[in-house]
Amino acid sequence: MNKTITKQKLEKYFNLTQTALKIAKKNIIKQKENYAKEIIEMVENYLSDAKHFEKNQDFVNAFAAINYAHGWLDSGVRLDIFNVKDDKLFTIK
Repeated sequence: MNKTITKQKLEKYFNLTQTALKIAKKNIIKQKENYAKEIIEMVENYLSDAKHFEKNQDFVNAFAAINYAHGWLDSGVRLDIFNVKDDKLFTIK
């Protein structure tokens, strides 16, 4: 069992969430733009927090913030705000 959050692990999850965010932004369901805007703002805020924590060598909180960011994206998918099909990047129904 891996109990360490390394810089490489953070990089992997930053990339995963940033890729998912790009895809979500391109696949907003019509008439749900306001909801999508709120979710995207939260994702971007959590990613910014994660970068701040990483810069300060606080990898635990950086990892937590990345996971919160991705959770917001997954909630948007589950609530039919984003029309995405990639089950490697998102929690698909």
